[in-house]
Amino acid sequence: MITRVRGTEDNLDVRLYNFILSSIKHHLTLYNFNEIDTPILEHTELFVRAVGTETDIVSKEMYIFNTASGESICLRPEGTASVIRAYIENKVEQAPWKVFIHGPMFRHERPQLGRWRQFSQTSLEIVNTQSIAHDAHFLKLLDRLFTDIFKLNHYVLKLNFLGCLDDRKAHKAALVEFLTTHQTQICQTCVARKEKNTLRVFDCKNEDCKALYTSAPKIIDHLCAACIQEWGQLTQLLSMLSVNYAIDHTLVRGLDYYNKTVFEFSSRDLGAQNAFCGGGRYSLGKDFGAKDNLSCVGAAIGMGRLLMLVEKHVQQLSLPQEPALHVVIPFSEQQLPLALMLVDQLLAHQLAADILCEKASISNLMKKANKAGAKYALIIGPDEQAQGTIAVKNMLKGETTVVKQADIISFLRG
Repeated sequence: MITRVRGTEDNLDVRLYNFILSSIKHHLTLYNFNEIDTPILEHTELFVRAVGTETDIVSKEMYIFNTASGESICLRPEGTASVIRAYIENKVEQAPWKVFIHGPMFRHERPQLGRWRQFSQTSLEIVNTQSIAHDAHFLKLLDRLFTDIFKLNHYVLKLNFLGCLDDRKAHKAALVEFLTTHQTQICQTCVARKEKNTLRVFDCKNEDCKALYTSAPKIIDHLCAACIQEWGQLTQLLSMLSVNYAIDHTLVRGLDYYNKTVFEFSSRDLGAQNAFCGGGRYSLGKDFGAKDNLSCVGAAIGMGRLLMLVEKHVQQLSLPQEPALHVVIPFSEQQLPLALMLVDQLLAHQLAADILCEKASISNLMKKANKAGAKYALIIGPDEQAQGTIAVKNMLKGETTVVKQADIISFLRG
């Protein structure tokens, strides 16, 4: 037997997933976001420049291959870089540009609960905006989506502020000094990160390292006057908008392009991989050929993890009702042409319908109709065929009514 590729999954019932996706799209439309679409295939260099060579995504996780002409192509590992490339390449002049994309992403990670090698994300971006007020508005958008739309309650919004480039240089110097002093107490991964990508030590999963870093220098203590003002403005606006958050001084996100605001929505209901949405403010553009960097704010919603959370609270949601299913059951091949015409008539009048063509006893066919979730079974035997009638059985009530073929649509709608 050929099995699915490790780190992928089959979803045999996408109705709840589609409800989640359509709810997100409707919510974002209310906030004046437009949906766009970008390719799954991108040039490898796009993510090397955007995400950073020392990140796990670029150094370990991308699916990369060379074309016959020698181009290095990859399956996209995230959506933000693609959106910025599209903005620059297509010479979009709108500012701010509020857009979102949805689709599969690919990372060669160790599969576990809540982590896949092919996974779906909804990435939303406000491109080319300097105002920190947009960050607060953006976080309110997400908080309202998770609380009001999906009725989630066991989650926390973690928030940090990384400041500007000069702030991070000052913080890095203090952090390197701290790590050097405690070098015998940190793991080898953190020793390597200390030199290559210092802030990434805060992503360490080693419990001893995590405990040590609670006393490490905080970047908020190294903010310049302008960044202190923006950080104060952001927290004040979030309070005004009734957005609850917890400041996490070790939250840095795993990508090089972030600056200033960074955040994660995480839930204890997800286990180890507990973040289901994350993002922040970032600057990209020059590395893609633009004259200047674009100041933006964005987030990615992990659709698989969000689905896991919504499944736990699905009874609290008002899911759209499936249309009543009508299953047509002919007794034999002699009634099959009439049964096909009846199914076609039902569908032409926008009534959900199916037909059972298999040779089996009526009792077995009725069991199949019931298993399929039929509300009505429309039975055509030799007597019904001769008399121009249809036996309609209400599967919920167990009642059977004989209806003239000419009256079937009005009867079912009534």
